[in-house]
Amino acid sequence: MYSMTGYGKGECEQGGMLLTVEIKSVNHRYADIGVKLPRTFFAFENEIRKRVGQRLKRGKIDLFINYDLSGAALSVPRYNRELAKAYSDLFHTMQRELSLSGAVSPELIASQKDVVQLGEAEFDQDQLRDGLLRATDAAIDQLLAMRLTEGDETGQDIEERLAIAEQLVGKINERAPQVPGEWLQRLKERLARHGEGIEWDEQRLAQELAVFADRCDISEELARFKSHIGQFRELLRDREPVGRRMDFLVQELNREVNTMGSKSNDAELTSAVVALKAELEKIREQVQNVE
Repeated sequence: MYSMTGYGKGECEQGGMLLTVEIKSVNHRYADIGVKLPRTFFAFENEIRKRVGQRLKRGKIDLFINYDLSGAALSVPRYNRELAKAYSDLFHTMQRELSLSGAVSPELIASQKDVVQLGEAEFDQDQLRDGLLRATDAAIDQLLAMRLTEGDETGQDIEERLAIAEQLVGKINERAPQVPGEWLQRLKERLARHGEGIEWDEQRLAQELAVFADRCDISEELARFKSHIGQFRELLRDREPVGRRMDFLVQELNREVNTMGSKSNDAELTSAVVALKAELEKIREQVQNVE
């Protein structure tokens, strides 16, 4: 299981250019991918975005690309062909018109302003693309490793809370069958206190008991709750994105608990239901960061 929070960094050196890709992600309902890169790499933005989307299915994902030049790639001399030709033509015209001696040498032309300029080296686009993708993959690998570690820790916490939830459900399951009998006993005691000398119909009491027992019966809710817990544990062992399915199961668990609470006519049951809802809320908070 993976969380949606993480950070990764990848580097690749390509012909004097050091490419650096950094990626970070936080929780989000969908995959929201943002790519920030220098103008040099604009042509690769869509491919980079697609590469990230293939490996990261959910989260607010921000990817940053930078590069540094070193050695020969940092400053490569280039000459301005048109400007050099203009100087050459000018010098030869001056020689001809002014009857000047001497040769118009390359050194003379190169020494003129802006004829020779220093600039960045030009890079093969295919090599640049390959290096950029390798750095991106390395950054994603590191991010996924961090996501997996945090996801495993989140899974352990959820597992512990599921165990607590099961204990509370066990108490509810044990207590629920006792409630109708105790209710009947209290009813008889009230009738005895307030109706001295009055006989009551045992059959009518049995009918009232049946109605009360049916109204507060939570056996179906308990069965569904236990089934959802089992499904939740299966998702904890899954390496595929499970966050949305977990979120759905938490909603279903809360639905069953709310129904139990609405049917509760017993202080002990109500207390257990409240504690159960508190544990489910903690699980829900953890699930919000699961991919």
